[in-house]
Amino acid sequence: MADEPLVLGIETSCDETGVGIVRGHTLLADAVASSVDEHARFGGVVPEVASRAHLEAMVPTIERALKDAGVAASDLDGISVTAGPGLAGALLVGVSAAKAFAYALGKPLYGVNHLASHICVDQLEHGPLPEPTMALLVSGGHSSLLLSSDITSDVRPLGATIDDAAGEAFDKIARVLNLGFPGGPVIDRYAKEGDPKAITFPRGLTGPRDPAYDFSFSGLKTSVARWIEAKRAAGEDVPVRDVSASFQEAVVDVLTRKAVRACKDEGVDHLMIGGGVAANSRLRTLAQERCEAAGIRLRVPRPKLCTDNGAMVAALGAEMVARNRSASAWDLSADSSLPVTETHVPGQTHDHDHVHEVAKDNLYS
Repeated sequence: MADEPLVLGIETSCDETGVGIVRGHTLLADAVASSVDEHARFGGVVPEVASRAHLEAMVPTIERALKDAGVAASDLDGISVTAGPGLAGALLVGVSAAKAFAYALGKPLYGVNHLASHICVDQLEHGPLPEPTMALLVSGGHSSLLLSSDITSDVRPLGATIDDAAGEAFDKIARVLNLGFPGGPVIDRYAKEGDPKAITFPRGLTGPRDPAYDFSFSGLKTSVARWIEAKRAAGEDVPVRDVSASFQEAVVDVLTRKAVRACKDEGVDHLMIGGGVAANSRLRTLAQERCEAAGIRLRVPRPKLCTDNGAMVAALGAEMVARNRSASAWDLSADSSLPVTETHVPGQTHDHDHVHEVAKDNLYS
């Protein structure tokens, strides 16, 4: 345990200020400050509100994580931070904080990829990732099928959403149903009391000539919205529970069907599901059923580790240290469209002698 890398990770790609501390594959602290309530009245995340919330929450959340982990900042072996993709302003807050913190402490800095971090976090739950690993990432901004042979250097995209991501569709349908924001948890809750076969909604990009691994939920979203509007126009009550269940079933049917197909086509016997939508109970159940039928082992982190958090960033940072990947340069910047193929942003070697001179009297040593 003692010789495993101790890394602090900072995540600010959207509306969660996450700070996690990991030793190897062991989670020591996962502190999160959410600004979701500040966005709820707008029906979605407002970038400027998110950035300001990160600024206010950053230092207290770092201090809470260190206290929860029972470690001193000077004990850390590195600082990792989400460099992208995500909201530009929000990312800049996290990257700036990580650079200042790493520079003051004289520790190496690792700018890592948000999507690769969602895959790597499963190591905190189920141990080292198999190589290769098939990953289905589903969230408010991403619906992707990724094949990774080395989480620190080789992640290959097989498919992605061409319009609305799954989580985005959940939010939009919840808004049409007047269920509030965020939509994923509330639709999941209503769906448990509804009939998933009550209404037949379309399954996007599942025809024989459609891209095998790409996703599209825009047509589904429009179909559900029009069905609801037609009911209201006719003066009829909208069966919220049945609509929720039928819509949810259409989403998870496509997600799991394509993921299992990708595993079979690539000869991979493990499927990892991550991202905020991975907390959906029906997605977990259907994925388990289909993976068992196909002889595929399913790995899904507990719900708290599926949503954006600092633990996932720390997990990937710890893996970077363990595999001797190069640290990021001090001029590391945020990249809102950082491709998943760039699992981290390397750079020149840190000048530790100079950094330690700067850090001698810092508050965290």
